[in-house]
Amino acid sequence: MEKTESQMTEYKESWRDEYLKWICGFANAQGGRLYIGVDDRGNVVGVKDCKKLLEDIPNKIQSALGLVAQVNKKTEKALEYIEIVVKPSSYPVSYHGEFHYRSGSTKQLLTGMALSEFIMRKTGVRWEDVTVDNIGVEDLDDESFKIFRREALRRKRMSEDELNISNKELLDKLHLLSPDGKLKRSAVLLFYRDPSVVQNGSFVQIGKFGKGSDLQYQDLLEGSLITTADKIVDLIYLKYLKAKVTFEHDRRLETYPFARDAVREAVFNAIVHNCYMYGIQIQIRINDDSMIISNTCILPENWTVETFMQAHNSRPYNPDIAGVFYRAGYIERWGRGIEKICNACKELGAELPVYELLGNTLRVHFKALPETIIDDVGENEKLNTKNVGINVGINVGINVGINVGINEQKILELIADTPEITATTVAEKLGLGQRQTERLFSRLKDKGLIERIGARKNGYWKIKEN
Repeated sequence: MEKTESQMTEYKESWRDEYLKWICGFANAQGGRLYIGVDDRGNVVGVKDCKKLLEDIPNKIQSALGLVAQVNKKTEKALEYIEIVVKPSSYPVSYHGEFHYRSGSTKQLLTGMALSEFIMRKTGVRWEDVTVDNIGVEDLDDESFKIFRREALRRKRMSEDELNISNKELLDKLHLLSPDGKLKRSAVLLFYRDPSVVQNGSFVQIGKFGKGSDLQYQDLLEGSLITTADKIVDLIYLKYLKAKVTFEHDRRLETYPFARDAVREAVFNAIVHNCYMYGIQIQIRINDDSMIISNTCILPENWTVETFMQAHNSRPYNPDIAGVFYRAGYIERWGRGIEKICNACKELGAELPVYELLGNTLRVHFKALPETIIDDVGENEKLNTKNVGINVGINVGINVGINVGINEQKILELIADTPEITATTVAEKLGLGQRQTERLFSRLKDKGLIERIGARKNGYWKIKEN
């Protein structure tokens, strides 16, 4: 063992989880050895709980960095110490979204252009183009393919003949296979039910906040990007937002605090342009008066947040993912996404969004339309509909004078739209538990608002006229 620290050697007297940064730095450089239980002069001082560390450290390395490192017990003069052998990685390794690099006997945090150059130098290819060895086409999610085919056909971005091919042929047409037939990472993110197998943090997190840091409830959308795109906007508007209800004669009008088309475009932009190798989830923070959509990114050279608000060409960070989202009709290819967001906000009468770049995190701030903000009355408080006939998608007044809860109202709207809808589907759309949903159905039946027509499997729900 060397007596001085060097490019490939680092000494620490005891273990701390922050030393995973040093292991990350070794992996991103030429590899190296980290010794635990050795002082900075290279003298062995020993380490406590050596047996436990031998079990914990490999798991921490694998969980935080996705690496398998050799962790060895060493002994010198009856003192036990640990040697961690780190091999150079063929791909960039991040620790909680940070890229560390070993240079000389120091560790550097890579940012900006230095990070971009490192990534390209390290891989020679885009992150999404790296192939995956342990997942095949047969392992991908059938439901994700069904959603994609349905949307691509509905939006007329692909013809029926183009879609009536095998999944493997479709992936090849979408440029998601390597020349040797292996799946690219982009294919796994788009069509595998658990994309975190290629990168931790590959999911979308939605949270509803009260005042300050008060998190009231949240959802983690951890499925494929296709299934996430299919349900995320409906989930936001059904579960997280309250519409201001007004009436014009016998018409019930709902106005949401944020323009749906603007939110949809911003969410899909975050998914398409997210830098997944950071391992940080896309976050959507919703307050009564604001919404913030955040994703990690590496901007094109010389771009700033001001560039977004000007006319610009489409420069997707993940071209393959963007191509699939285009085919599914989720985005366009003209660089008009932010223009569409602004137009939707103007049409609603809301303020234009504000873009903010914090390090490698891009945040889009939406302000709620002031007149639509409803005081937060809590999830269990009722909306009083006394003396108002509520029309839910059809011209039926719903039991005048009966109090209807927020979630009960949303169930009535879903039933009006799809009478044969099941409680399981309602629970999924509203982000509720199965038992909670069944209790809500029971309440609606007890109040005389709905009734079940026909058998459990082949019947449907009817909104009772009153």
